[in-house]
Amino acid sequence: MDVLQDRSYVSLDTRSPIWDRIFTVAPLVVVGTKEQDGYDLAPKHMATPLGFDNYFGFVCTPRHGTYQNVKKTGEFTVSFPKPDQVTTTSLSASPRTEELAKSQQIVEALPLIKAATMDAPFVKDAYLYMECEVFKIIDGFGENSIITGKIKEAYVHTDYLKVSEKDEQEQLRNNPLLAYISYGRFAKIDETYNFPFPKDFKR
Repeated sequence: MDVLQDRSYVSLDTRSPIWDRIFTVAPLVVVGTKEQDGYDLAPKHMATPLGFDNYFGFVCTPRHGTYQNVKKTGEFTVSFPKPDQVTTTSLSASPRTEELAKSQQIVEALPLIKAATMDAPFVKDAYLYMECEVFKIIDGFGENSIITGKIKEAYVHTDYLKVSEKDEQEQLRNNPLLAYISYGRFAKIDETYNFPFPKDFKR
């Protein structure tokens, strides 16, 4: 096996974070939590299912309200917005001001609905909702942490439900997904292809 020497590649300096130097694709979700007398919403792109069971996790920092809210309440919601909700998703990251708490700004400015089994918000009209109970919080990734949850309830819009009778490509063309292109761009995914799994492949 040859050693990487192709001049088409440049070495990235790992003494500082590499992520602002490259493009990567990620989901874009909004995490909802109860915060004092109101609510907090926070968009997250470092978010993922954890294995094939009903666990979900996202990266957060103890400096943010989301981390402290989750630690206090032991629960959080996850909304998966549609591509036409990118502005709503962006606004959920609105900073606090001295005059107005972030939770008040969000509740007044954004279309929200309440989760069915916990006191936390969803973004209205998202295509997938999850209500999660905290499983583990793992600190120590530099200044960041991984918050993991057990999915207790989940709801999907019927247009996005995978059904064997439906053509998947047509379904995604009619109901595209929102992706985050780090750092600072987004994409609407409506064109997909069958993955060429090896024969007899099993996950």
